[in-house]
Amino acid sequence: MQSPLTDVNGSDPPDGARSTAADGRRERWAGHREQRRQHLLGAAVQALLRHGPEVDMDEVAATAGVSKPVLYRYFADKSDLWLAVSELVAARVVDAIAPAIERVREERGLVEATIDAYLGVIESEPALYRFLMQSGHAGIHQVIAGTGRQVAAGLARVIGDRLRALGLDAGPAEPWAYGLVGFVQAVGDWWTEHGQPIRRAALTEYLTTLLWSGIEGVRRSADLPRELTRAHERITP
Repeated sequence: MQSPLTDVNGSDPPDGARSTAADGRRERWAGHREQRRQHLLGAAVQALLRHGPEVDMDEVAATAGVSKPVLYRYFADKSDLWLAVSELVAARVVDAIAPAIERVREERGLVEATIDAYLGVIESEPALYRFLMQSGHAGIHQVIAGTGRQVAAGLARVIGDRLRALGLDAGPAEPWAYGLVGFVQAVGDWWTEHGQPIRRAALTEYLTTLLWSGIEGVRRSADLPRELTRAHERITP
């Protein structure tokens, strides 16, 4: 039988053609494997929400509609699976916050957008957030810490640019950014643990008011020309 890699005259194709065909197959297989992996991650999240933090691999496999051996082809064990889930959630946090930061052009709006985006992720999946925050898995804690650093780095860059534009020292940008992330994360943990007793919009406003008071004090102490503070005055009652 003629090979699919043999031309109509029965001769083998050039090495380059064989290599291209093999590369195409590898790319298709890699794409299929990644799609399957994402499906299994989605099933793991659904199983967690359905069965709680003690969910086991049998329940995840049943939710995904596959056998447990199939699950182990993609994840070495339960810890590996939950680590992958934490990375998925971390990516959602970054995807939610990064655009919010980039869209804002007023300093108070920057603080407000960051807080609201973070609380929005928690509000959409509180059980999943609670599970990850309470997990004893060291790898998950590293993912959470890494996400915090990534968000803080983005905030520091934007805050530093705003401070320099106002003729102020940009030195506080990084500690302010890390402080903002840590503060909001701690409040988010409390909010989740207590069943979100305050509406997201109200909590965002409370936190923004507190944090903005400190930043506003720095602006005032700098004795800035009026034209540089006018944008802030438009949004301050």
